[in-house]
Amino acid sequence: MTLETKKSVFVELGKFLSQFSEDNTIKKPNVLNNDPFFDSFIDLIKLSQSHNGWYTPEHVYFSIQSWAKALTEENLNQWLSAYSIDTTESKNVALILAGNIPLVGFHDFLSVLISGHNVLIKTSSNDQHLLPFLAKYIIAIEPKFTDKITFVEGKLENFDAVIATGSNNTARYFEYYFKDKPSIIRKSRNSVAVLNGKETKEQLIALGEDIFRYFGLGCRNVSKLFVPKGYTFDAFFEAIFEYQDVIHYEKYANNYDYNKAVFLMSNFKLLDNGFLTLKEDKSPASPISSVFYEFYDDINELQTRLESESEQIQCVVSDKLIENSIDFGQTQHPKLWNYADNVDTISFLLTT
Repeated sequence: MTLETKKSVFVELGKFLSQFSEDNTIKKPNVLNNDPFFDSFIDLIKLSQSHNGWYTPEHVYFSIQSWAKALTEENLNQWLSAYSIDTTESKNVALILAGNIPLVGFHDFLSVLISGHNVLIKTSSNDQHLLPFLAKYIIAIEPKFTDKITFVEGKLENFDAVIATGSNNTARYFEYYFKDKPSIIRKSRNSVAVLNGKETKEQLIALGEDIFRYFGLGCRNVSKLFVPKGYTFDAFFEAIFEYQDVIHYEKYANNYDYNKAVFLMSNFKLLDNGFLTLKEDKSPASPISSVFYEFYDDINELQTRLESESEQIQCVVSDKLIENSIDFGQTQHPKLWNYADNVDTISFLLTT
C-alpha cells in the first residue's frame, strides 16, 4: 500500500468516528461501511463501562471525538510531511498497550501501520474491545490491512521491535525481557501545572478539565500544582466547583473516601472541597481524587527543576510561565506530532 492509501483509510476512520458524541450521535450519509458498523459501535460504547468501570460513556465519547478531530487529511499530512515512509521495509512490531484511558494505545497502532510495518497487539485486560473494533473497520475499508494487524492473546512471538507501556515496575521487566530487541519502553509519567495567582477564573476552570478528565487516570492529567509562596486556593476551589458531579461516580467516590482517610490517619494537613483533596507533597504522582501541591520561590529555578525532572513529566501546564508549556484545558488534546514521553515513534519505526 502507498502512504496515500494508508492515509485515506485513516481519514475514513476519522469520518466514521465523527458521527459519535455523547449529546449528538447522528448517522451521516457517505460514510463508508456505516451499515455494518454504526449500530454495533453504539452498542460497544454502551457496554464499555461493563468491560472497565472507569470507561464511562462520557469519557469514551470524549476519546472517540478526540481521534475524530485528529484523523483528518490536513493533520495526517502535516504530521507525516517530515518523514520518508514509502521506502520502509515491513517488519513486525509488537505493541503492549496500557488500559488506563480509552484507546490510549491508538497512536502507537496508527504509527506502526502508517509507517508500513505489521502490528502485533497485546491489549490490556482493561481495554480489550475498542481497538479491535476499529481494526475491523479499517480492514473493511482496506482488506490489505488484514495481514498487517494481529491481536495476540498468548505470548508475543516473531517480532522485530517492541513498544511497551506500563508502570515503572513493569518497565524494568520490559527492559530486561526485550533487551535484545529495538524498543520504546514507556514508564509512569504525570503532568503538572504552574500557577502564579494571576490566572482568570476561565483558566482555572480549564485546569479542572486537565485534572478531572478520565478521572485523572491519564499521564496527561495534572496531578501536581506548583504555586508561589503565599498562594491561597480559594479561587481554584471556586473555579473547579463545576466538576463536583465527579463525586457521584461510585469508583471515584470510593477512592476519594479511601485516600482522604489514609491522609487523615497519617495526620497530613489537607485542603478539601468535598470531591478533591489538596496535599502539600514533593511527589509528582498523586492518587485518584487528590492533587499534590508545592510552593516555589523563583520561577526560573522552577523551570530548571522541571527540566531536570523531565523524564517524570508528560506535560507542563501554565499561562506561558514555563517554556514549552501547554495552555490550560489542553492536556487531553494532543496533536498527532505530540509524542508520548517526547520520543518520536515514527523516527524509531523508520530506523528500526
